Amino acid sequence: MADTAPTHLMPDNTAPVSAAGASQLGPAEKHRQTILNFQEQYQAKLAASRRRNAYFHDYLTQRLTRIIPAASKVLDLGCGDGSMLAALKPSLGVGLDFCASVIDEARAKYPHLQFITSAAEDVSSVPQTPFDYIILSGILPQLYDVHTVLQALRPFCAEHTRVIVCSFSRLWQPLIRLSEVIGWKQRVFDESWIPGDEVRNLLAQSDFAIVRQVQSMLLPFNIPIVSNIINRWLAPLPGLRQLTLCTISIARPLDVPISGVTTGNNNEESVSVLVPVRNEAGNILPLLNRVPIMAARQELIFVEGNSTDDTWQAVEQAVASYNGPMTVKAMKQPGRGKGDAVRTGFAAAVGDIFIILDGDLSVPPEELPRFIELITTGKCEFANGSRLVYPMERQAMQFLNMIANKCFGYLFTFLLGQNLRDTLCGTKALRRSDYYRIVQNRAYFGDFDPFGDFDLLFGSARLNLKIMDVPVHYKQRVYGSTNISRFRHGLLLLRMCAFAARKITFV
Repeated sequence: MADTAPTHLMPDNTAPVSAAGASQLGPAEKHRQTILNFQEQYQAKLAASRRRNAYFHDYLTQRLTRIIPAASKVLDLGCGDGSMLAALKPSLGVGLDFCASVIDEARAKYPHLQFITSAAEDVSSVPQTPFDYIILSGILPQLYDVHTVLQALRPFCAEHTRVIVCSFSRLWQPLIRLSEVIGWKQRVFDESWIPGDEVRNLLAQSDFAIVRQVQSMLLPFNIPIVSNIINRWLAPLPGLRQLTLCTISIARPLDVPISGVTTGNNNEESVSVLVPVRNEAGNILPLLNRVPIMAARQELIFVEGNSTDDTWQAVEQAVASYNGPMTVKAMKQPGRGKGDAVRTGFAAAVGDIFIILDGDLSVPPEELPRFIELITTGKCEFANGSRLVYPMERQAMQFLNMIANKCFGYLFTFLLGQNLRDTLCGTKALRRSDYYRIVQNRAYFGDFDPFGDFDLLFGSARLNLKIMDVPVHYKQRVYGSTNISRFRHGLLLLRMCAFAARKITFV
């Protein structure tokens, strides 16, 4: 059975306090001293218990390596001997723990990382820099005041920071107590039991919002082959994941100032509107005239891709004749496919926020400001258009296509762990900084997506960005014909489902 009480954070002074000294401590200090005395008394037994449950700890570490990209800046509260932190391969790794002897062991094993003996509430010795990820693995039940600790972490959070909390299901409490009785797991003093739903509540009280929760582990001990099959392939399934031992909650900080943004003022950041076009000659000028001004500094970039009509000539004429407030650019993509066009355009874009508008005008340009508003106000980090909420114009989408899109929406919601109704709506928005973080982590997925939608969606899911569907009014084409066949559309969605399952869900 899993050892749910790893070494935790205590004051820097690890010497036991006398009874007279303890009587002078406040409630929080007494609580911490009780834990310290217990750890000092049972340190050898706790270490043996951890060795017996090595599979549990190794599996949890492996799950975190799938959530946290290598070369991230990581702060690990309750780091123990530093093995989990080292496995994450951070560019900056800082671990805190109460036990000086354990910290000494961690420093000897991993001299390239920083280890500090400190209480969770005292982070004064932590480098004053924003971290990409802050880990609290199993330590919440032993904290006297969780809110105080979470508030102490806020100075180390930027808008992209993710706080990861590992907790344990209440369903497993009797089995864990039984494992203590039979001696498989070292019994610990009375502690809080804080399952995943209570973690959500505590995080919300400290202005952290959960992006997604990952349920993990039905079998917390190693049976060769069997444990891997059950924990990797069965545990994530609906109906079974509710029975798992661990919940990994991934949260983002709210109300964190974003560089260059003043609350309520959408004009502080610049905007780049990317318009991929292929065989859209009749839409170029109407589109250019209809795109609203959403920022004081705004550019529009046409990326033309292998048209067989006079689209490129129409783009050149529109750019030459435009005299409005936007900067308008035009370029030809070097490769083929919308995905290549998106990457080409974003490489040339200079705005703080990137937004894609398909050149077929099936999504009204007048609806773009809503996407920008959601990004600038921090309500989401990846705004994904959804054509499946409002009524559509006749012939805008074939009936079978609509049914398939809705079914795939439910499937991708399960696979990515966030609500997602419409994966193939071309209108999407995100920050420039987040896009380049996706680019840096693109090797995890490889070059797999010819349309570009899933490169952005899966990359955002990999970074645990908050994804939000934005309803749009889907219109019938007024010029040209669609560049996507229903058959290719369906095969693409099937391929992407399998890809997401292998790379994100069943890992």
